[in-house]
Amino acid sequence: MAKLIHPRRALSTNPLKTSAPLGAAMAYLGIEGAIPLFHGAQGCTAFAMVHLVRHFREAIPLQTTAMNEISAILGGGEQIEEAIETLRKRAKPKFIGIASTALVETRGEDVAGELREMLLRRSDFAGTAVVYAATPDFTGGLEDGWARAVEAIIAALVPEGGPVLPGQVNLLAGSHLTPADVEEVAGMVRAFGLAPIVLPDISASLDGHLSEDWAGHSLGGTGLADIARMGRSVATLAIGEAMRPAAEMLAAKGVPAEVFGSVTGLAEVDRFVAALMRLSGREAPAVLRRDRARLADTMLDTHFQTGGLRVALGAEPDLAVSLGGALVGMGAEIVAVVTTSGLSPAAERIPAAEVILGDLGDLERGAEAARAQILLTHSHGRMMAEKLHLPHVRCGFPVFDRIGAQDVCRAGYRGTRAFLYEVANAMLGQLHRPRPEDFGASRPPMEFDHAPPPPASH
Repeated sequence: MAKLIHPRRALSTNPLKTSAPLGAAMAYLGIEGAIPLFHGAQGCTAFAMVHLVRHFREAIPLQTTAMNEISAILGGGEQIEEAIETLRKRAKPKFIGIASTALVETRGEDVAGELREMLLRRSDFAGTAVVYAATPDFTGGLEDGWARAVEAIIAALVPEGGPVLPGQVNLLAGSHLTPADVEEVAGMVRAFGLAPIVLPDISASLDGHLSEDWAGHSLGGTGLADIARMGRSVATLAIGEAMRPAAEMLAAKGVPAEVFGSVTGLAEVDRFVAALMRLSGREAPAVLRRDRARLADTMLDTHFQTGGLRVALGAEPDLAVSLGGALVGMGAEIVAVVTTSGLSPAAERIPAAEVILGDLGDLERGAEAARAQILLTHSHGRMMAEKLHLPHVRCGFPVFDRIGAQDVCRAGYRGTRAFLYEVANAMLGQLHRPRPEDFGASRPPMEFDHAPPPPASH
């Protein structure tokens, strides 16, 4: 179990963390016909909007209650009511997901109570599902906000269980899964003849597709009717430790739940497939057995590049467990790791001796001191990678200096295979120059030298 370290300093030099309200907004966007609504000032929404648009390269229907100095003092209940009324008239959403910000939480506003009173009074709002999650910016990160939003959806929209629907399973997708990851995992479930209800299903809303008509809400995602049936499933499969509380909420409604810390890496995917075999009563289909055999061959092909590889990793806890575990299983060593939040037990399960709850400045210092050979983090790590001359595999959120982040798949047998190729090719693309000190007792021989070559003499 990793030791969590909290640096004692007054500021962040190169932030790794993304705010909890943004994580909640991403989860809400996985609901069909949804509009995320930030309860706070306009600036909070503007920053989140920039990140989402740059990452997904899509129009994001993110809205705000636009609190001002008066409502910040007297309360913003009227702003919520006015925002819901306006959005219903203009965009006709099926679902409005409200996420609080630091401004509201610092004031101590009873948003949940005001919302309950409002929905009882405004019968004309009955045609739109409205859900609220408390997600202050100063607590947790993207992963925590996503988890709180999923919990709020289950609490508000999933009734107590009725007659069990044979073959129906709940699939709770963690924030570390890309749209392509969600699609891959859901496809594995369907391969066993099971019918998954994915919550939230960003593979249908943030996958990057053109629609015939413009709409001011999410295009695709989990339907409200499907959410209402989740209490009648035979089982819940949760991906990521952050999804455990949501899975336990469904378990309290009578749906047995199992949590998988990762679906990346041979052993982890095998465990997931074994659970699907138990639920369906079927053997693994031929296509999955073929994918597993191909992954085994990929592990043989790439172990020369991953064995002994010194990795610097900066990511949300569930993503760090997933990718870090897959690399450690291939013989790599996580020599420097920084994560965003210690609220999830996953932070202590990251496969490293020490985990810093800090920023990319901490990761840069750790990576340089430990002589890391490769960097895994989001696009804000590109300056660090350039300074330390490290190959940079982009993962997490946001990724804005590469196109197609929504199509990157690192889950399942096929996704793990692609990930190992990605890491191996990143190392093969580096200049290999042995140095005399590489042959000393303190370092392994023939280590990669990331210093730029000297200028040619004339």
